This record gives sequence, C-alpha cells and structure tokens, in this order.
Amino acid sequence: MSLMKRAACAVADDSLHSRSSANPSELLREQVYERIPATDIAAMAASNPVLARSEIMSACREVFHDGTWIKVDTREREELVGKLLDSIFGYGPIEGLLADETVTEIMVNATNSVYYERDGVLVRSESVFSADDQVRALIDRIIGPLGKRIDEASPTVDARLPQGHRVHAIIPPLALDGPILTIRKFAPYGMTLDDMVATGSFDRRMKQLFLWAVAARKNIAVSGGTGTGKTTLLNALSCEIPKKERIITIEDSAELRFREHPHVVRLEARPRNAEGFGEVTIRDLVIGALRMRPDRIVVGECRGAEALDMLQAMNTGHDGSLTTLHANAPEEAVMRLTTMVRYGADLPVDVIETHIASAIDLIVQIARASDGARFVSKIAELSHGDDHRGCSVRILFDRSYADRRGSWSDAPVWIEELPEQGVARAEEVAQWKAHVQLCG
Repeated sequence: MSLMKRAACAVADDSLHSRSSANPSELLREQVYERIPATDIAAMAASNPVLARSEIMSACREVFHDGTWIKVDTREREELVGKLLDSIFGYGPIEGLLADETVTEIMVNATNSVYYERDGVLVRSESVFSADDQVRALIDRIIGPLGKRIDEASPTVDARLPQGHRVHAIIPPLALDGPILTIRKFAPYGMTLDDMVATGSFDRRMKQLFLWAVAARKNIAVSGGTGTGKTTLLNALSCEIPKKERIITIEDSAELRFREHPHVVRLEARPRNAEGFGEVTIRDLVIGALRMRPDRIVVGECRGAEALDMLQAMNTGHDGSLTTLHANAPEEAVMRLTTMVRYGADLPVDVIETHIASAIDLIVQIARASDGARFVSKIAELSHGDDHRGCSVRILFDRSYADRRGSWSDAPVWIEELPEQGVARAEEVAQWKAHVQLCG
C-alpha cells in the first residue's frame, strides 16, 4: 500500500471513530438519514416496505462509497446493513433473541442492558439499543398495528406479537431510566407431560396421577410464582382431556397451545382501548363461557373476581376444569382464592372456603430452583373442615429441592373410586399406592 493510501486510510479511520464514538452502526444510521430523512423512511415503511428496503440499501451503497468506510470489509458492511434494516423493519438488537427458540423471555432495560432467559437462567446480551428513541420506536412498531398507544398519559401497555409472544412496555415518567420492554416468548407447541418427565419436573408415577385426575374429571389448580411454569403444566394437563369433550379456554393473554384436540374454543380478555372503552374481563368471559355448553373450562389464570364464577362453575356441573393462580404454597393458594372471591361477593370467609373445598380437588404447587429447574414441589388435596365448613389442606407430596426426590405421605381419597369409574383397574391403583408407600 502506498504512503498516500495509508494516510488516506488513517484519516478515514479517524473520521469514522470521531463521528460515531467507535460505533459504526450509529454512523451508518446517521449517514443514511442524511440522505433519506427518518420521517420519509417511516412513511415508506408503512406504505411500501419493499420500496423502503430498496431505498435504504441504495443509500447504504452510497454511504460506503465515502472514504470513511474504506477499511470496513464487505462482510462487516453486510452485517451493518442487516442491523440497520432490523432496527427499522424488525426488532433491532433483539431480532436474534426472538428467533432463538431456546430463549423464553427478553428484558430490555432502556439503553442500559438487554437480558434474556434461557433454561430458567438470566443472561446478559451483548447487543443493546443505542438510544431510548430506538426502544420507543420498537414499542410503537409493536403496538401500532393493534390500535394501542403509549404516552405520558398512558405510560404502560400490554400487547402480543404476531408469533403469540406477550409484550409489556412501560415508559417515563413511570420508568425512571427510560423505556422498559419485556417479552415473554411462547413455543408454537406446548410441552407434554412426557416432556416434563424428561426434564425432571416430576416422575412417571406423578404423571400417572395427573392422567387419572384429568380422566376422572377432577378440578385442578396449578399454583406457583412468576415464571415457575404454571401455564406450561396447565397446557400439558389440558392436552390430556379426551378429544370427545368441548374445551373452552379463557386467558388474559393467549398462551395455551393445543396440538391435536379437535374441539377447543379459545377466548381472550381485552383491555380498555386508547379512549378507555371496550374492556372485556376474564370474569365476563367466564360468565359467557357457561352459556357455550362447555365440558371443561380452562382459565389461564385466576387473579380477581372471576374466581367466584370459576368456583361456581366447578360446583355446578363443570367438573374437570383447570386453572392457575399465583401463590407460594397450597395453603396460601386457598387464602388468595378466598380474597379473590371477596372481590366479587361479600361472603363470610368460612362460606367461601367451603365453596373452595367443594370445587377444587387438587392443588399442584410448582417451584423454580436457583439454577432455573422447574419442578412440582407439593401436591395437596382439599377437603371440608369440621362440621363440613371451611377448607382443610392435606399435603400428599412434598419435594423441597429440584435435585432431590420428593416423598408421598398419602394418596388422594378419590383414587379408590377410579376402578368403579372405569378410569383405572384395581391392580393399577394398588401398584401405584404400593410404590408411593415405598417412596414415602
């Protein structure tokens, strides 16, 4: 290389770093916007995305003819153009995380950091957003087609991506450090009970109990904290419902996935629109579902007054229904249900607990270990208290740690009825109980 060319390269390199603070992506963006204003790009992207991509790529080629890019090779240029297109038409720095099927959650903390969850463990991403405006633009791009908006007057929003992923965004003044975006990803197909056995969530004896409970139309509540896998287990249990039955699912945000069941009606709650109207609550949908001839009702999560309607449905001919709720223990699940019912009706606590004992047969508690492993930590059976009033919680199974086997202290009372119901043979029940006693 000649002395003059080396000098030109040095000047170009200095110019590249001085203008972009060693950030070629930002420099490319700036130079493209100098040729095509950002407002024009936004308008083209909305009306004709193909034309917009073509114009941006042409502008990039013009930019690369500038001497400041002489030391950037072809591969790096292609990567820079790809990132720019992703930021304008896709999801920018999180595009790859969205495409990665092993990533279950993505957390954008303004421009400070991007984290993602894989196998239950949080990992910090090397890719970040360059400016708060870039995060805001992404949020607007997600919620815009849904007729939603986010601004200082309404600084939080919930939405869903076309793939079904759940999105929550919150911006200043509520978010002090800039716009925050959280995306909960969902696989196109849910895990089965066999999948959960393979991952160590529970063993085959517990799987057998779950199969019997579903077949015998027992009402089951899956309880646990955020991210413990409640919906995953609920989905796996739902997939075991006989195909001849009509299922109605009710969710705040559609997460349940059914692989082969032929008769599933999926309902989703709707929040208020930008003008404050149009809200349809979980409770509204539960009440409506009772008029739709359901064999089973599956409520994605009980969190309010709909708990009253759910319990009434379980007590009035809709056996075999399933739901989830946030609680750290089966006993706490009963207390939370009691509180939620009181949102909808001013009833004495012992009356509510009596309804709970009549409605719910099993509470399955899910936990998550520090290494991200999810497992069934407790199984409890509910029954009436003294004088057939209140609710008694009887722990049948307890597993304190993911890396240890749990122990059974007893079997459900209703397991003795399975042979009469044609759900299981007497020998199968006896073998199951013998194994439980050996483990206990």
